[in-house]
Amino acid sequence: MMAGGNAAGADGNPGQPAAEPVGRAPAVRPFLVTAGRVAGTSTGVPLPVETQVVSTTAGLAALDRLSFEHRDIVAACRRPQSVAEIAARLRLHLNVVRVLAEDLQAGGHLSVYVPSAGTARDVSVLRRVIDGLRTIPDSRGALRDSD
Repeated sequence: MMAGGNAAGADGNPGQPAAEPVGRAPAVRPFLVTAGRVAGTSTGVPLPVETQVVSTTAGLAALDRLSFEHRDIVAACRRPQSVAEIAARLRLHLNVVRVLAEDLQAGGHLSVYVPSAGTARDVSVLRRVIDGLRTIPDSRGALRDSD
């Protein structure tokens, strides 16, 4: 380092910033997206994976004012979907979707329908959620294989 605190740049000229390597940006950590919050903070219980969410009229009208993941979730929920489906479609951590869905519900951008305890134990409901998740294209655009 030179006496003035200026490092030589990529071309060797003092005072010029060194060239930074350009590459793929690192993935954003889930705790950054949620500002360190965890699912269920407001209610004490995280949203069940089979919880159905759908965009509200206000949410769709606010799409251009929402930030990143919030916008993606509201746009993806033009038709009712489970929290699990949203996480899979948007490739977000399930707990991130839970936290953001709670935020969007509080802001009037999403309607959230938590199933009753009996519905959550209904095997046919769980089978439909699993079948829905299997129909989501993988990263290569092909459908996932059935197990």
